[in-house]
Amino acid sequence: MSKTAAAMAFLFVTLFSIPMSAQFFSFIPSGDVYVGVSYGQLTDQVNKQSYKGWNASAEFFAFNRFPHLGIVGDGSGYYRSGVTQYLGVGGLRVSNNYGKWRPFAQAMAGVRHVNSNDFIYNPILIDVGGGADYKLWFKNFSWRVQGDYLHSHYGSANQNDVRASTGIVWRF
Repeated sequence: MSKTAAAMAFLFVTLFSIPMSAQFFSFIPSGDVYVGVSYGQLTDQVNKQSYKGWNASAEFFAFNRFPHLGIVGDGSGYYRSGVTQYLGVGGLRVSNNYGKWRPFAQAMAGVRHVNSNDFIYNPILIDVGGGADYKLWFKNFSWRVQGDYLHSHYGSANQNDVRASTGIVWRF
């Protein structure tokens, strides 16, 4: 193969691979990952108590037609003497950018796992909440403040709880 033919082949592959790579990357969703600390007023069977713990979530913008709608998976853990609670929920988040701020509202459902002195129960959980991200000076990083209302039902008792969390967000 001559040098001219090799150069032409290289140029051909390079020119036609650029539009293909743009199409390929449009299939990979963008989103964010959040990790932070959390405080909750949660119910342990029938007693409402204060808990400290962690909260983490991942959001993916899978719909190109709806850039303000994301799919969210959220997990958190709360701890108190003799009691641990883990929450796992998933759902939708609606958000919009206003300068450095990105407020959002979310609705999710999942399961609450409570271990209270070796008595374990797993009620269904509904989580409705919102918050805001503030873009930091680091590239692709934001600070999040979030609040949620949590509803579950165990036995004959409704459990209406709240949680607040704050932490760092990495957008990709």
